[in-house]
Amino acid sequence: MVYQRSLPSGRGTRVAPAAPAAVAVPVVVMLALGLWGLDRGGTWRDEDVTLQVARRSVPQIWRLLHGVDAVHGLYYLLMHPVLAVRADEVALRLPSVCAAAATAGLIAALGVRLARPRVGLWAGLLYAATPLAGHYAQEGRSYALVGAGAAAATLLLVRALDGRRSWWPYGVVVTLTCLLHELAVLSLLAHAVTLGHVRVARRTWRGWAGGAGAALAALLPLALVSRAQAGQIAWLPRPGPGSAERLLHAFLGQSGPVWWACLLLAAVAVPPRSRRAPSVIPSVTSVALPLMVLPPLALLAVSQMRPMYDDRYVLYALAGAPLLVAAGADRLLTAVGAVLPGPGPTPPRGGSSLVPLVGTLAVALAFTHQLPLHRQDRTLLTRPDSLAAVSALAARELRPGDAVVFLPSIGRRAALSHPEGFRGVRDIALRTPGPASGTLYGRETGARELRRRLLTLDRLWLVAEPYALRSPWYPRNPTERVKLTVVGERFVPYEPRREFVRDGVTLRLYAKRRPAGPRVPASPRVPAGTRVAVRPRVPTGTRAPRPAASRTRARPPAPPRPAPPRPGRR
Repeated sequence: MVYQRSLPSGRGTRVAPAAPAAVAVPVVVMLALGLWGLDRGGTWRDEDVTLQVARRSVPQIWRLLHGVDAVHGLYYLLMHPVLAVRADEVALRLPSVCAAAATAGLIAALGVRLARPRVGLWAGLLYAATPLAGHYAQEGRSYALVGAGAAAATLLLVRALDGRRSWWPYGVVVTLTCLLHELAVLSLLAHAVTLGHVRVARRTWRGWAGGAGAALAALLPLALVSRAQAGQIAWLPRPGPGSAERLLHAFLGQSGPVWWACLLLAAVAVPPRSRRAPSVIPSVTSVALPLMVLPPLALLAVSQMRPMYDDRYVLYALAGAPLLVAAGADRLLTAVGAVLPGPGPTPPRGGSSLVPLVGTLAVALAFTHQLPLHRQDRTLLTRPDSLAAVSALAARELRPGDAVVFLPSIGRRAALSHPEGFRGVRDIALRTPGPASGTLYGRETGARELRRRLLTLDRLWLVAEPYALRSPWYPRNPTERVKLTVVGERFVPYEPRREFVRDGVTLRLYAKRRPAGPRVPASPRVPAGTRVAVRPRVPTGTRAPRPAASRTRARPPAPPRPAPPRPGRR
């Protein structure tokens, strides 16, 4: 096996023939794991947003971004031609699978360039075996693409340090990555620390500053628009110490021997502090450690004042973890090989030709240990709120012409992303559909008009989110309050009871409440112990006998009065 040898700055890097295989194998493995179980039979709510927005026309997408979801705008535009060909969950997730496979290859290429082919091979395979990478490789959102962009930008940064490469490819990739998700801008902080650690020349700083400045300039309008839409992440809590610990476990292993082994090897990869001047050629640690640590820590610190932290927002930092673990394993094996005597000459930079195979088997054992997590990700258990199941239920129960009200209006996303279950029904509250109004879920009619519409119905289907029917729930929107008030006062659950709950969404049929009959006044209560004189009952149609003195003249019986007409029902 031929190894890579790094040359001084300005003379390039000689790449071994084994490098292409070290890069290709992780790509193939990640692609196979990404395609495994890709069709789970349902999409969850964030994926449904991608599904319904990316199928709109480009002008409609552009109009939507001015009011909501600007941070995902470039991703929606990229997914528009993909879903125009085929709009199902496989096509929805396929770009994320390809991006994850590319990320595994880019991480392997970084390991090959910064160390040797076996480090790149192990790092790429470790990334593919990580459950967190597999989770977002099978999700129709932008996070896997952002991870690929950050890994590509890091590789271009390392290549530009040899002095013969231009900085404009780095600037283009960093800009596109930040436009895919604005929090990817924190990767620039990690890159700056890498440059500072290797003490590059001023010319290199100027080249990097040009690329980073272009990215910041392009990101500024998006940041201003998304700041006005900050209410979309108002649900995020302030992160605590458990958030950092949970992310570290997601990067290095959930628990057990995999966690401790990866943590030990990552610690071995960090060299002790040395007084020697650092080389202009970056090491694995100087690139991987800032990328793994700084973006999450920076976002956690900012979120103490304004919560905006979520694990998926820093998924791109995962690229540093397998590089550190692989570099630690390589360093440990090299040290062991230098101490233990062995026959024959020592291969360059320590180790034998069987070492890459042994390391690959170790990664396979780590994957086997975490196989239950991979299997769970390929079911609907980790993403239980499948709106496709809600649409299938509506297709079975609803009939064309049925009146439907969504409580709250965000519940309309089931009908927008999977319209086949709601074809022909009447959306009572909807005034303007989402594509025409530039909103996600459309604009609803006013409270007065909605009340008038509801009062003309005899039957009504209610599609309610889980929290909408819990008490107390006091929506601020007047239209939402009218839904609750009128349904509670003028309608009753249909008998026999028609209520279904699927993936947290309640589908319930109501019937109009009928007015009660005339109330009969209750007899007055008599206090206990009171004597009541009881008059004898006279049979109906007869007259009570008069005293004998008053019987002077017999009067004919009076003719019966006609019964008053019964009022008809309106």
